[in-house]
Amino acid sequence: MRHTILAHVFVLLSLFPAAAMVGGAAPAGPAGDSVVTLVSPHGSCSGVALASSLVLTAAHCVRPGFDYKIAEYDNSNNLKLKDVAVVRRHPGFDATAAERNLASADVALLKIGTALRSRPAGIAPAGSTVAAGDRLVVVGTGLATPGEGKSGGTARAAQLVVTGQPGSLQIRLMDPATRGEQAGLGACTGDSGAPAFRDHDGRLLVIGIVSWTTGPKLSEGCGGLTGVTPLTRYRAWIVDTAKALGNPLNP
Repeated sequence: MRHTILAHVFVLLSLFPAAAMVGGAAPAGPAGDSVVTLVSPHGSCSGVALASSLVLTAAHCVRPGFDYKIAEYDNSNNLKLKDVAVVRRHPGFDATAAERNLASADVALLKIGTALRSRPAGIAPAGSTVAAGDRLVVVGTGLATPGEGKSGGTARAAQLVVTGQPGSLQIRLMDPATRGEQAGLGACTGDSGAPAFRDHDGRLLVIGIVSWTTGPKLSEGCGGLTGVTPLTRYRAWIVDTAKALGNPLNP
């Protein structure tokens, strides 16, 4: 499946802040088949297909009062913008939490008006946790070079390591080669809502969603830490909401 989105779309979107896989991340390969690009007047985000017409993304990517579309190629490699018919943000999401350095329920489900070409991904089992040192794979369609719109639109993957004291509210990831002290692999503009995958018996399952990033040494920007909202607290809501939207999830 082709992941490159038309360059002019990302030239436009790069003018807006969103939260890209920088630091020399490699093309995603099969894991990228589940990752989509969400576009709107205020920027771009990433997301992951969970069912034929259902996308999981970050709640902060879908503000009330805006129209959203999913950018995909059709069978003839023509770009299609598919309408988002329904947006469901988790009721516990607080849009002001980030301003107060607090974690929130930064997850949302989108029902798409027509079926997606993207291959649905599975979500991690109930009770899944991570520990410092565990490796996760983050896949997003954001910019590979900050500020360069033409560098976006390709699903890229980065293997990052859990650091700090991960809990059920947030997980911090770092490039094991730079440990957040220098610019390295990490999420950036366009990667908010990107899935963080964990290997479960040889199968990559979504364990969290990208919510924020830092530059090196906790500065503003990209290539430092990648902040992920784990799904463990919100898994039941995701399953119930998916069913209510007519897209029940596979076990």
